[in-house]
Amino acid sequence: MRDRSVVVVCLAALAIASGGPAAAQDERLTLDWVFSDEGKSAAAVPRHAWIDSGLLVLYDEREPKPQRTLESFDPESGERRALVDPAKALSGLTALLEPEKPIEELGWPNALDPRGRWAAYEKQDDVVVLDLESSDVAAVGRSGAVEKSARFSPDGRSLALVRDNDLYLWDLEARAERRLTTDGSATLLNGTLSWVYWEEIFNRNDEGYWWSPDSKAIAYLQTDESGVALMSFVDFEPYVPRVIEQRYPKAGEANPRVRAGVLDLESGKTTWIDLGVYPYEYLVRVQWLPDGKRLAVQTLDRQQTRLDLFVADAATGEVTHVLRETDEAWINLHDDLHFLADGRRFVWLSERDGYAHLYLYDIDGKLVRQITKGDWALSVSGASSRLGRAVALLDERHDWIYFTALEASSIEDQLYRIHLDGSELERLTPERGTHAVVFRPDGKCYADAFSAVDRLPSLAVHRPGGEPVSTVAEPRRELVEPLDLLPRELFTIPAADGFAMPAMILKPATFDPGRRYPVVIYVYGGPSSPTVADAWGGRARDYFEHILAHQGFIVLRVDNRSATAKSKTLENRILYEGCGATELADLLDAVKWLKSQPYVDPERVGIWGWSGGGSFTMLAMTASTEFKAGVAVAGVSDWRYYDTKFAEAFMKRPQDNPEGYDKTSHALRAKELHGRLLLVHGTYDDNVHPQNAWRFADELIEAGITFDMMVYPMRKHGIEDDAAQKHLYATMLEFWNRNLRM
Repeated sequence: MRDRSVVVVCLAALAIASGGPAAAQDERLTLDWVFSDEGKSAAAVPRHAWIDSGLLVLYDEREPKPQRTLESFDPESGERRALVDPAKALSGLTALLEPEKPIEELGWPNALDPRGRWAAYEKQDDVVVLDLESSDVAAVGRSGAVEKSARFSPDGRSLALVRDNDLYLWDLEARAERRLTTDGSATLLNGTLSWVYWEEIFNRNDEGYWWSPDSKAIAYLQTDESGVALMSFVDFEPYVPRVIEQRYPKAGEANPRVRAGVLDLESGKTTWIDLGVYPYEYLVRVQWLPDGKRLAVQTLDRQQTRLDLFVADAATGEVTHVLRETDEAWINLHDDLHFLADGRRFVWLSERDGYAHLYLYDIDGKLVRQITKGDWALSVSGASSRLGRAVALLDERHDWIYFTALEASSIEDQLYRIHLDGSELERLTPERGTHAVVFRPDGKCYADAFSAVDRLPSLAVHRPGGEPVSTVAEPRRELVEPLDLLPRELFTIPAADGFAMPAMILKPATFDPGRRYPVVIYVYGGPSSPTVADAWGGRARDYFEHILAHQGFIVLRVDNRSATAKSKTLENRILYEGCGATELADLLDAVKWLKSQPYVDPERVGIWGWSGGGSFTMLAMTASTEFKAGVAVAGVSDWRYYDTKFAEAFMKRPQDNPEGYDKTSHALRAKELHGRLLLVHGTYDDNVHPQNAWRFADELIEAGITFDMMVYPMRKHGIEDDAAQKHLYATMLEFWNRNLRM
């Protein structure tokens, strides 16, 4: 791995010194601008997906909302043209769904027909289909029930969807509906996921069913969550408030029971995959083999230290055990199982040597060879998959595997290729930064969404060898030039044992090394969840850091070693103590370095984070005395309040590790709080339940410790609407000025 010492990245190319006083340039860098249409789209590139014809379908959110439409882009000619008349499509959607409130924009479809004829949208709890040839809109069903999870068949003739927890089929030409399952209920789910599977296993995608390659069958999950604990959220409306219920398995409690079946569309019969002699807790992946007659099924035990891979016969449900993956701590799920065309060999990702690498197996589970090697890991953050895939293309014809990896640096996603025999590893993306790559189905080119900390995002098409073909979208520097954005410096901070922790610092525009400044540290800290990346920051949080810097704060991000995503070995350090002493030790080493800098006021250091970062803030302020103030947004205060799959990965069950749960309970340490805390939570947070904040607050009250609290009524974990987010950042800005500037 390349040694990174200090990399200082300047934004001269973005015209920081473009003339005029800083205050005048800063006028547009406000929260109003951040949450405006321009602010939200300034760093955007068009949404994009390939279709079988070789065209790239685009949806450009940089255009005014009424003008946004689906477009096609021909990478060879560079021709870009509208696929849909936006006015006609919007008129049809409005008439169909909400005549009294015009729909402002079309949006990116929830599903796109691989042939490029149809697009499916899930709007107002209905599934509607847009004909890309005529711009006509048609409703699917209109039953009054919630419809979701629409996906087109590979042949483009049918659309599957879920209604009332049953699977349905829609014939696109005949506009005829067919019910496929009939036993769905409030607790029996067909083709759709329970919350814990949606959140923790399928990465917030409702991937509950899979079309066969020949479009003649559908494999699906059936979930029984009748034994899962029931959570409640109380609305503030109407006058007698409604109560919303959610099935959520708390750590140590019962999980949903899940099985997989194959539904033959001609007969309507489901054949269940027979795993009877192989006990499991989680059924984590289902995937068709190229022949369409077999499926790969993956299961995980409750301890999450053993993953089994099976091949199942779609007609009989009989399974053959292929391989077992083990880890002393836990196994990370991924989607890098790639069968060769003959169905006799497959490429598999494993972290068995401490790093995520590729291995070649035969269908009997015999290891042929390790393909990639080294003290670096493949990376899924720049990949094309919605779930967790680093392999962008397996090109058997030319004997290449294309993948994204952290080989150059743990803060960069680069594209590489290698032969199946492990020879001729080659980096294809020469620019320093982050690349998100999607290959065309025929493998003859790929789309690359690229950015770096000093380069706005762009979208371009390249040949497989990296040669440029055409540019889809250039960086829009003109939108950020007036903002006086400040240079982000990428560097490393040494831990006590010399480990180089990735860090990023942002200093005030009028920085004077002879002065001492207050500092705000942003953290997350969870396993393989880095906050430092050589990528453009165009989210509200990123712009907020510039606003803080313009008001005289230094902003720092730093990743403790388990958060860096460098290796599984580093992740495993937090076994039995997630968000505990091991992670805190790295952070405190970083704070020690920070406070030794002559330009930092050691008495005015603050810390904040969201979700895992909210938990880390609670930890840092109750287990150390280094921080004057902190903001904990939507944080877990005790792992007993979180879900089975995530919490038990590193903590195991409370029944098996009671001391570990007590040791890592921030709520139990709340009476040790040092510094002023702002506690933030949404009352409809179905991920980190509000009881986490209520418990921590109650412990502070019992201890007689005053604190600040901001509650967002009926907002979920992301507090996502513009009004609430804008209010939250304004609240934090006022909090930092009140507690660190004085």
